[in-house]
Amino acid sequence: MDIAILLFDDVNALDAIGPYEVLRHLPDARVRFVAREPGPKHTEDRALSLLADAALDDVVSPSVIVVPGGSGELSQRGDEHVLRWLRTAHATSDYTTSVCTGALVLAAAGLLDDVPATTHWLAHDELRRLGAVPSSERVVSHGRIVTAARVSSGIDMALVLAARIAGDEVAQGIQLAIEYDPMPPFDAGAPHKAPAHVVARQRAGSRFAPT
Repeated sequence: MDIAILLFDDVNALDAIGPYEVLRHLPDARVRFVAREPGPKHTEDRALSLLADAALDDVVSPSVIVVPGGSGELSQRGDEHVLRWLRTAHATSDYTTSVCTGALVLAAAGLLDDVPATTHWLAHDELRRLGAVPSSERVVSHGRIVTAARVSSGIDMALVLAARIAGDEVAQGIQLAIEYDPMPPFDAGAPHKAPAHVVARQRAGSRFAPT
């Protein structure tokens, strides 16, 4: 089972690595990091690089597609080569997925027209502008399309996917193996939970803030 995780410069590291850490444990999984051009791709802070080991044109029909987010997603939205690959690969994939603002890339490819989907809470308006129906759920499934909200929710999405592909017990075993048992020190992981001034600060610093 080929699993293709899209990479690009200024990708969010956890968006890509969270799902990878889950999906690589699936039976017969072959995970490949793909990009328009193979090679190292800088993460958002430029302190870390992830290696794309295959070109998009060399992985034309993966079973699973994962599109992470990060500030570099804007360049992917404007890259017709990437969008064309997504449309072609989605035509034969078992599942096409995104994490965080990766949903904006799927939407730009025309895969989320009138489809319920989720992304980072700050990008809901942009997701709507691109034709999707934003949801505040952490993971949203619509047929073969599965989208995840904020950065860490990519792990949840991948576990949902693992259960669909290999069954609940396999997914539970993977969750146990990676000891994914969140107990965050603050109950501030969503805008309706965090203090208002913290939410305001995040909005003010966001590239999706109104200008």
